[in-house]
Amino acid sequence: MENCLFCKIAAGQIPSSKVYEDEQVLAFRDIAPQAPVHVLVIPKKHVSGWYDAQEENDALLAKLMRTASAVAKMEGIVDSGFRVVSNCGADAQQTVKHLHLHVLGGRAMAGEMA
Repeated sequence: MENCLFCKIAAGQIPSSKVYEDEQVLAFRDIAPQAPVHVLVIPKKHVSGWYDAQEENDALLAKLMRTASAVAKMEGIVDSGFRVVSNCGADAQQTVKHLHLHVLGGRAMAGEMA
């Protein structure tokens, strides 16, 4: 997608602090971290959000979740625990309209989900 920030990052047009990359997904550090570990996991293919994913994206969606787990292992937060979050739509504070997961950890999280 032409004006999508995350598409530009995935294409290498905008630099990022990469944690993991393969042909389908990219994981990079959030520029405004909300926890000591805050990594974004995105598909390289543009999908606006969970609401926009089609059946043809099923393998990619599974790949995103597996990558989130792999990132947690790479970042050393599996034993202490981590959170995977995805904001969908304006009320959920999705600021970039490109499906992405936040992998958060490195400290105890608040007990409330919202």
